[in-house]
Amino acid sequence: MQPIPLVLAKKDVVLLHTRTQGKKSMRTLNRARALLLLHRGQRECEVARALGVERKTVWRTKKRYREGGLTAALAERPRSGQPRKYTVRHETELVAHACSSPPEGRKRWTLELLSEKMQQCVKGCRTMNRESIRLMLKKTNVSLG
Repeated sequence: MQPIPLVLAKKDVVLLHTRTQGKKSMRTLNRARALLLLHRGQRECEVARALGVERKTVWRTKKRYREGGLTAALAERPRSGQPRKYTVRHETELVAHACSSPPEGRKRWTLELLSEKMQQCVKGCRTMNRESIRLMLKKTNVSLG
């Protein structure tokens, strides 16, 4: 049984030829090239082999083109990313400690001292390390020195 070839609209073919040129992400280029090769009548497995991607990637691109058109087939879907570890409350606590006077015998707060203080005082900050503190202070424009 022969697979049903993907037939692209003429305007989409022209757009694909222009989108495969210039500075684009590799994923977008592979999707555009996959659509062009499918339009020329190649099978999904041949396209996957030619582009060095999985057959499922080619299949998904073809499916997304049929369901939503060229833009849907080429575009990246938004990703949620890693959830935030620390809340705004944690950040305000950190800034409050950093702006307060340093511990006795110290001239200023260090990242290590702030890390120890946050781990002792604030619930949910057991994993707050130097780098987390540095990034939060950088984001809020607080200088330790």
